[in-house]
Amino acid sequence: MSTEPATSAEQPWPVRTVARKIGDWIHRLGEVWVEGQVTQINARPGTQTAFLTLRDPAADVSMSVTCPIWLVRELETPLREGDRVVVHAKPTYFFGRGTLSLRADRIRAVGIGELLARIERLRKLLAAEGLFAAERKRPIPFLPQGIGLITGRASAAERDVLANAQARWPHVLFKVINTAVQGPQAVPQILRALSTLDKDPEVDVIVLARGGGSVEDLLPFSDEALCRAVAAAGTPIVSAIGHEPDTPLLDHVADLRCSTPTDASKRIVPDVREESARVRQMRDRGRRALHGWVDRETRLLSQLRSRPSLADPLGPVQRRLEDVELHRERGRRAMLGLLAKDQAEVAGARGKLTALGPAATMARGYAVAQFTDSAGNLQVLRSVSQIRDGAQLRVRVADGAVHAVAESVEATNGTNTNEKTTEGDRP
Repeated sequence: MSTEPATSAEQPWPVRTVARKIGDWIHRLGEVWVEGQVTQINARPGTQTAFLTLRDPAADVSMSVTCPIWLVRELETPLREGDRVVVHAKPTYFFGRGTLSLRADRIRAVGIGELLARIERLRKLLAAEGLFAAERKRPIPFLPQGIGLITGRASAAERDVLANAQARWPHVLFKVINTAVQGPQAVPQILRALSTLDKDPEVDVIVLARGGGSVEDLLPFSDEALCRAVAAAGTPIVSAIGHEPDTPLLDHVADLRCSTPTDASKRIVPDVREESARVRQMRDRGRRALHGWVDRETRLLSQLRSRPSLADPLGPVQRRLEDVELHRERGRRAMLGLLAKDQAEVAGARGKLTALGPAATMARGYAVAQFTDSAGNLQVLRSVSQIRDGAQLRVRVADGAVHAVAESVEATNGTNTNEKTTEGDRP
């Protein structure tokens, strides 16, 4: 716990006190090893001190570094802006100006082997996280509404992409943002440009293009922050960095990897000549298919029309009508023959009935006598024993009937009995 009294508006600390306390705390940090990228070198002849600006490659943070000028000049490889270095330094607070810097006593350049080893470790890390997986890559639109291009100012990559894309599709719309493509300022500028284009609703695909270069020149495109920003972008990203052998980590994270900027222009927009030829080809194929279908249907209709049922549609009806008339006439004759036969049979039966019936017999002078039985029904008189004297009789003759009364009964044995009948009215 500090024994210093707390400050207040009535008892403030002077600036020198605050500066001294800050300096005390900073001086307690001791010496540290710091890695960064050199963004500025100021080593003027005749001076004893060199001034460097050291920047964090993954963040927009930088610090000033001072060192003896001989320390810079004695390096095996001359120190240049953009180089990666490891500095052994002690944080120093300048009391008079109130500034913080690092006082270096050793400087080591990070070699190519170390850089490649770090890139390989980062490659394995990103691959393990799934940033290289094919299933997360988004398809590139067939004909983008707008194309964002991030590249160096007036660079050959910019000319290649614009010229080849416009030659393939003259109406293509580009939104170009020029940034540094190597050195310490490359990653922050590319990140800002990427964020701007990703938020633009008129941009359907973003191209990061750069020409070839050394491993150190292409280091920004293997930066972890840039790779993660590309993976998190909502717009499809096309990587067109360097030449065919160059494969920075951005190529694995991007949705489409192109070997060169020229190849990128061929992959992001279609060729109007090829598409026009394809349209003409498809139109010709459609025309031939339609003509073939029409010809086939025409032949089918001709075949249908040439069939007898369609060539002479009333002929079969007429023939069927004649058949119907023939069968109807046959049916009529058969029916008349059957009726004539039946009529003949009926006439014969009638003749037999007439000949055998009582009417014919009565027509020859015979009569049929009937009497009323006990139930009141008329019965044919067949024997004299069926009636008694005084019985009421009905005598039927050929043309009518006579009512009579039996006065006496005479048997056929020859006994004579006086008979007297009373003749009644004919019905």
